[in-house]
Amino acid sequence: MPKFRKRPVEIDAHQWFRNGDHPADGPADGEGDVVRYFRHPKYRGTETHDLCGRVWHEHGWIDTLEGGHTVCPGDWILTGVQGERYPCKPDIFEATYEAVG
Repeated sequence: MPKFRKRPVEIDAHQWFRNGDHPADGPADGEGDVVRYFRHPKYRGTETHDLCGRVWHEHGWIDTLEGGHTVCPGDWILTGVQGERYPCKPDIFEATYEAVG
């Protein structure tokens, strides 16, 4: 089977911990433009997210080309080559990306 390597591409990335952390979000006391408040009728704000152990109230939500995704505190928000944004877990980010310059 043929193998392929990802082309080196520079991206913008910002680590997210709470509303307002992304530079394009606006003030922290309002709804973000990139990472919005997490809202889901199934999960109350005080319940714990199994993946990261934080309460749902501390999470965000981001719309991507593939649909919406939950953003856990500490996730990186990447901006791709065509301006698309998506979350990335810290361990995947560290294994995949390195600082430029």
